[in-house]
Formats: sequence, structure tokens, C-alpha cells
Amino acid sequence: MALFLTVFAVCMLIFGGVALVLLTTRTPRYRTEPEHLLDLFDKALDNRVGETEWNALIDYPIRHDEYMENVRRRARLLMDEHGWHGRVARGKPLLDEEGHAELHALRQHLAARTRLKRGEG
Repeated sequence: MALFLTVFAVCMLIFGGVALVLLTTRTPRYRTEPEHLLDLFDKALDNRVGETEWNALIDYPIRHDEYMENVRRRARLLMDEHGWHGRVARGKPLLDEEGHAELHALRQHLAARTRLKRGEG
């Protein structure tokens, strides 16, 4: 009987510890920051970004900042209007010349707003 109670107590301690850990930890969240978009735009402008990396960041909605969500939507629209799927695989830039110019302007605008928001401006 003593062995049963010892095993039962150890099992309850383990199950209780696991339950406590599960109840107190939060679900990890990915939060897109302006630096993530600026880095992605820099890579796209230098023709160093792949479509997978572009789509992974641009297709993920940004819920914490309406301005950045609009920038993300604009970048997605640029890809729809001025990019073709498979261009990078063929050794071509992600966007055509007009899309490249618009992405550069969008990048400059986001960088200026980020500097102003941080008080560096």
C-alpha cells in the first residue's frame, strides 16, 4: 500500500506540474515590426529576396498597427500588379522597374515614419 501511495503521489505531482505549466504559459505570438518590413524591402530592392520569404511576411496580417497593415497591403498589391510568380527562380528581380520604384518610395516613407515615431527625425 505504501508503494501505491508513493507512485500515486509522484504521478499527481508530475501531472499537476505539467498542468500548472500549461495554464501559466502564453501562446507565442509573432509581431511584425517596421524593421522586419524595411529589411524585406531592402532585400527586394537589392534582388536578394526569394518569393517564399516575401510571401511569408507580406501575407501575414499585421493587427497591432493599422499604418503598417496598410504598408503590407500596398506591398502585396505591388506584387500583384508588378511582379510575377516564378521571376526569382528564373533569375529575374521580384518586381518590374515600375514596381521597384514604387517599392523604393514605400520603403522610404516607412523609414521616415519610423524615424519620426522614435524621435530620431
